[in-house]
Amino acid sequence: MSLCLEMGSIVRADEWPNHSVRMLIPFTAGGTADTLGRLVAEKLSAAFGQEFVPENKPGGSGLIAAAEAANAAADGYTLFVSGVGGLIISSAISPSPPADPVTGYTHIAGLGGPPAVLVVNNKVPAKTLGDFIAYAKANSGKLNYGSPSLGSLANLVFVRFQKEAGIQLENVPYRGASKAMADLTGGHIAITSTALTSAAGTIFGGKAHALAVTAANRLSTYPEIPTFAEQGFPDLTADVWFALSGPPGIPAEIVRKINAAVVKGLQEPDARRVLGRDAISPPPYDPAAFAKFYSAENEKWGRVAKQAIGVQE
Repeated sequence: MSLCLEMGSIVRADEWPNHSVRMLIPFTAGGTADTLGRLVAEKLSAAFGQEFVPENKPGGSGLIAAAEAANAAADGYTLFVSGVGGLIISSAISPSPPADPVTGYTHIAGLGGPPAVLVVNNKVPAKTLGDFIAYAKANSGKLNYGSPSLGSLANLVFVRFQKEAGIQLENVPYRGASKAMADLTGGHIAITSTALTSAAGTIFGGKAHALAVTAANRLSTYPEIPTFAEQGFPDLTADVWFALSGPPGIPAEIVRKINAAVVKGLQEPDARRVLGRDAISPPPYDPAAFAKFYSAENEKWGRVAKQAIGVQE
């Protein structure tokens, strides 16, 4: 019986995909997860000759889409955009995550990600982190911070920044980066921390001012934005990376096929032009290497999230 089941799985893997594939995106349109998810959907559609259909499923700091993916059939026809924020950090701070962030899913390929950026609206009289810290202390209780998602690495960066800087801002939660950026430029919130991809157009357009990025070094595309490290916050260095994942138990051959297509597609010239603008360099991990990376990042950022947010082990 087991041999028959194994043979059936092999046949299905060989035939996959023979119809459209759903790709759940856990945040609203316009953010980094959406940008990367749609780019990958386009590349996979071209590679396999079937439509990979992006579906925005925001909510629960990424865990609404994660829960649906975790409970989907392991046939390769439901995938989702996971990542350090929308799955690892969200799961760490949730009292009831839908599944273990490592073993409860099949992690297929790395999509890379931009650094996070701290952005203030143009009415805030601050050009540096030092300026903003002084301004926040002088206006204690008067400033608000727009959180694109509680379970995002960009939000965790800001939580740690507040603690290290000795300031406290009122938190205004949003269901996606695009809405937070809109309110920032409209003057409704003073500051937000989000992936560089989500803020790039606003920064380029002069509609808001970037105070710092979490990159290890200044970016060639944004040389005027200093890093957190050079302004006295060396621990705030990280990328807001994303991944393509699915329910647990997807056949290994399907995983290998998707992984190879993603790695190849994201290295093509048109993709590199899109990603390069936001300092995104997708890692060419094979499935085994990527699974190890995911586990290590979960161990690192899961613990940091619990410590920063105050969740008990």
